[in-house]
Amino acid sequence: MNPRYHVMSHLGEDNNNGTARSPPAVFLARTAVRISRARWFSFLRRVFRYQNGSRSDVMSNPFNSKSWILLEFIVLIVQIVVITLVIVISHSEKPIWPLRIWIAGYNLGNLLSLPLLYWRYHCLSRGGDISDTEQQRRNNTEESRSAHMMNKSRTLLELFFAIWFVMGNVWIFDTRYRSFTRAPRLHSLCISLLAWNAIGYSFPFLLFILLCCFVPLLSRAVGFNMNSASEGRGASDDQISHLPQWRYKDVEANNVQHSHQNSECCICLAKYIDKEEVRQLPCLHLFHQRCVDQWLRIISSCPLCKQDIDK
Repeated sequence: MNPRYHVMSHLGEDNNNGTARSPPAVFLARTAVRISRARWFSFLRRVFRYQNGSRSDVMSNPFNSKSWILLEFIVLIVQIVVITLVIVISHSEKPIWPLRIWIAGYNLGNLLSLPLLYWRYHCLSRGGDISDTEQQRRNNTEESRSAHMMNKSRTLLELFFAIWFVMGNVWIFDTRYRSFTRAPRLHSLCISLLAWNAIGYSFPFLLFILLCCFVPLLSRAVGFNMNSASEGRGASDDQISHLPQWRYKDVEANNVQHSHQNSECCICLAKYIDKEEVRQLPCLHLFHQRCVDQWLRIISSCPLCKQDIDK
């Protein structure tokens, strides 16, 4: 049986009997369903596929959205302002290592990131794709040459930040000198910037641990494929409410066209009971209202024929 059917069936049994599964198991299953439907989980899966995809795979960068670019712009501006203020107020500090040079170089890298950020926003506004594969397909025009130059600049800037990150770690964590006592503000700022970069560099590893280790274990424990569920988009409550619903006895008595329907719900595998609420999908398949509503919130298609409810 499909893992989705498995979880929905058990949830249906919980509603009817209340004893099919223990409360912790039910809570864990419902939590897995909510996580698989969350937008942030789908976004993380897109990021993971983009970071681990091959060069020939045409896949849009999940970070190329106006909201994400705006967030990056705000972070850059905050870093530039904070770094400038700390350098100004710590003019009397005399560190052992040239921490001011390291901080100034880091701030220069932030300033050079602003044109690249504007270029990404410009490409997004024009509806262009700035992936490597699409760049190779463009003709040898002035626009493609400038885009190639910006991609090279972005690569060089990332290399600069990586080298600067290593140098900062060597200067800050050198145990031979105690630079914190001589330059507490500069030292604290350097540690903050290094911690911020460490989080960024370790993000792919943490994402791998989450999606390749934790999620499969949780999916196996609750019998629900979170990865598969997150690929489809669930229907909204407004879409579900517009689907026809009625009581089963009324359907059996007054609608001859439904007499050929099965007498049980294929989701929870329980027989329909008189006066029980049922819901019909556009493909004319019938289900328990509570079962199909939970299903549609996960994926907006029929459990039997896979037809989307919008068609």
